[in-house]
Amino acid sequence: MRSITKHFGGVHALTDVSFRAEGGEVHALVGENGAGKSTLMKILSGAYTPDKGEIYLDGEKLELSNTQAARDRGIAVIYQEFSLAKHLTVAENIYLDDLGFGSSVINWRKLKKSAEQQIRSLGLTELDAYTLVSELSVAQQQIVEICKALRRKAKVIVFDEPTAVLTDRETARLFELIARLKQDGVCIIYISHRLAEVFEICDCATVMKDGRLVDTVDLQEVSQGQLVQLMVGRELKDLFPKRHAAIGEVVLDVKNLNAGDRVHDVSFQVKAGEVLGFCGLVGAGRTEIMRAIFGADKRDSGAILLRGKQVDNRSPVQAVRTGIGMLPEDRKQQGVLLDLSVRVNAMMKPKNPFQRFGGWLDQRREIDQTNQVIRTLRIKVEDSEVAASSLSGGNQQKVAVAKWVFSDCNVLICDEPTRGVDIGAKIEIYQIINQLAERGVAVVVVSSELPELVGLCDRVVVVRDGRLVGDVSGQDINEQTLIGLAVGVRV
Repeated sequence: MRSITKHFGGVHALTDVSFRAEGGEVHALVGENGAGKSTLMKILSGAYTPDKGEIYLDGEKLELSNTQAARDRGIAVIYQEFSLAKHLTVAENIYLDDLGFGSSVINWRKLKKSAEQQIRSLGLTELDAYTLVSELSVAQQQIVEICKALRRKAKVIVFDEPTAVLTDRETARLFELIARLKQDGVCIIYISHRLAEVFEICDCATVMKDGRLVDTVDLQEVSQGQLVQLMVGRELKDLFPKRHAAIGEVVLDVKNLNAGDRVHDVSFQVKAGEVLGFCGLVGAGRTEIMRAIFGADKRDSGAILLRGKQVDNRSPVQAVRTGIGMLPEDRKQQGVLLDLSVRVNAMMKPKNPFQRFGGWLDQRREIDQTNQVIRTLRIKVEDSEVAASSLSGGNQQKVAVAKWVFSDCNVLICDEPTRGVDIGAKIEIYQIINQLAERGVAVVVVSSELPELVGLCDRVVVVRDGRLVGDVSGQDINEQTLIGLAVGVRV
């Protein structure tokens, strides 16, 4: 890709970006949210047309007017949100655009056999070609997407945050598939914010910042710290900013909480100014515990006390009114109203301070406050009236955080607060959590990233099979202890 430039109105999404990758290579594309990675790949996939620049594949210049043209030339993109027909079978999805193999009549026996050959070519035996896609796990759906790409004889496959919702075992399986594709000479472009993964499976990395190319480096010759410095444009002496919060009295006291099949007799306390981490494997029940406290899920039994007074949160509305806020793990479905503006999302509070008698809003003051939030959180947006859907994932997450920063909540539950967020945005979110703790807010952080829990939290409780199995503090908070408790093994 040579000298690619792309504008959206007055926003310079890409400026003179050149990118090159080879067959049999796993090439990482990294940078902060909003750096231009997704825009560059959408141009490669034919979804966007560049204002300037050229694309070459095997030395031949391409004219990609749409995504079908890119697929026909052997370019495939596997996004976080799969493009699968879930009511159809695995075989039907793999051959969806050519079910009859050029004929008007579908030979179902041949279709199943061909799909099975595609699946077996990846070394898989447990995936049935007649299974409905809706019955598959996320990891299995990802395999179907890979099979679709290989069936079209893809020369270039782009993976966009492929491990965001995978377990460790599923991630290891994906890496085995990528290694197999690499051996077959496929060019793999790998987009991820998880630098440990980048260094594990990638050969080199191209760094982007603010829509421009920064550098392309051999990952054998640089450290993670050096790569991060290229990404954020400054040296990061401390990934987890120091917190100066005095831990006070108990704010949230949960006693013998039971909810559904995932929450069993859970009891814990969080104090003012404290950051309490929740650790556990995927499916351990961490999110279910938080949803029960927040009133999003029904509570079967147990008590919730806020500053010693029992509260009965039967809905999120009641929870917010009592002083409990929650940043959910699924920002697109639960954290942000994508079709509404950044201002509306950021100012969405139970008690809007700019609301006047009769329900009228002092919009000028609200806009001023929103602009202050945008500056404080460093949200990359042209205007506060822009729809949240136009922002990058990391900036959407900051908008989701924004409504709690200036609220009056006593407890803030953050469920996977930095999932899918770049390293620079992570540090800014950590700073926000610290500021809230210093104001006396009791903060609960649910995270699947052990280094995040170790670096950020004063205390960590571990969940296994819906029960609390450990409470770790001080020097005892380390990855070995946490994972040992999570899997039930003494380390």
